[in-house]
Amino acid sequence: MGRFAPTTLDLDGKVILVTGATGSFGRRFIETVLQRSRARKLIIYSRDELKQSEMQIDLAERFTPEQMASLRFFLGDVRDRERLTLAMRGVDIVIHAAALKQVPAAEYNPSECIHTNVLGAENVVWACLSNRVKQVVALSTDKACNPINLYGATKLASDKTFVAANNLSGDIGTRFSVVRYGNVVGSRGSVAPFFQRLIAKGATELPITDPRMTRFWITLNEGVDFVLSSLSLMRGGEIFVPKIPSMKVVDLAVAMAPTATLKMVGIRPGEKLHEIMISADDARTTVDLGDRYAIEPAFAEYTRQAFDAPGLPEDFSYASDTNDDWLTGDGLLALLNDGAPGPRRRASDA
Repeated sequence: MGRFAPTTLDLDGKVILVTGATGSFGRRFIETVLQRSRARKLIIYSRDELKQSEMQIDLAERFTPEQMASLRFFLGDVRDRERLTLAMRGVDIVIHAAALKQVPAAEYNPSECIHTNVLGAENVVWACLSNRVKQVVALSTDKACNPINLYGATKLASDKTFVAANNLSGDIGTRFSVVRYGNVVGSRGSVAPFFQRLIAKGATELPITDPRMTRFWITLNEGVDFVLSSLSLMRGGEIFVPKIPSMKVVDLAVAMAPTATLKMVGIRPGEKLHEIMISADDARTTVDLGDRYAIEPAFAEYTRQAFDAPGLPEDFSYASDTNDDWLTGDGLLALLNDGAPGPRRRASDA
C-alpha cells in the first residue's frame, strides 16, 4: 500500500456505491476494496452496459466467487435522479467519480458537460440525502481551482454543491467531502498513454503544446488510497488536496522517448500553462495535515469540529510551477509502471 493508504478505515460489512465505476478510477477502486476488505455490497453504477460486462468478466478472472458475490452492476446515469435514488437504497458510502472530463469536448459541448457534472452532482446529493447515506466523497480536479475552461468551471460548481450539501443534511447526518488532485498517470485521456501509443507505433516525433507547461502527477493507486484515507479523515465540508510532485510535460516526453523530436503544436482551447490546486484566497481557510492539505468550508451552519492543524502563510498557493517537489525522468518512468514515485528533486535543486 502507498503513502496515502488509510490505517483506520474499516469497510467490512459496508455497502458502497461508486458512480462512474467503469472508468479508470472506479475500476481500480473496486479492485482495491475487494482485495482489502469484506464489504457487504459494492455497487458499480454507470451508464455503459458494454463496459460493465467487460469489467464483470475481467474481475471474475481475478477474484473468488465469494468476492464476486458482493458486486452489483447497476445501469444508470447520474443525470437520472430517480434511478440514482433507487440505486442508493441501503447504501452507507458513496464515491462520486462520474464526470465528463475532456477539456476540448467540454468547450465544444458545454450543455452536455453541465448536465453531467453540475446537475449530476445535485442529483447525487439529493439521492444521498433521500437514502440517509452516511458518507459521500466526490472526486474533483486541479482544473476546478481558478478555472479557465468549462470542465473546470463545472467541477468548481460541483465542489460547491457537495460542500454546501452538509448544510442540508440536518438530522439525516450525511457528511459530504471532496478530494481534488492532478493528472492521473495512465488514466484514459492523460498525455502519458497518448505518448505511449505514438511510441508503440514507431513515431519519431511527439507533439508538445508548450515547452513551459507543468502538471501535477499522481498514480492511479495513489489516487484510490487518497480517496480511502480521506474517507477515514473526513468531517464534512472539506476539500482534501494531496501533496504530490510536479513535472514539465516536455520532460515527460524526453523521459519516454529520449531520441524523439518534439513538435510544438500550441495550447489547446481551455488549457492552462500551469495547474493550481489551492489559490491564495483558498489558503486562508486551508490547514496542513502533513501528507495533504484540507480546505475547510468557509461557512458551517452544521455542527462540525475543525481540524487541529497549522494554517498556511498569507500568500500561499499550491501550483504545479511553484511546487517544491519535482519528478525526474526516472521518477516519471516509475510512475508509469504505477510503482513508487522514484527519484525526485526539490525546487532548490532545479
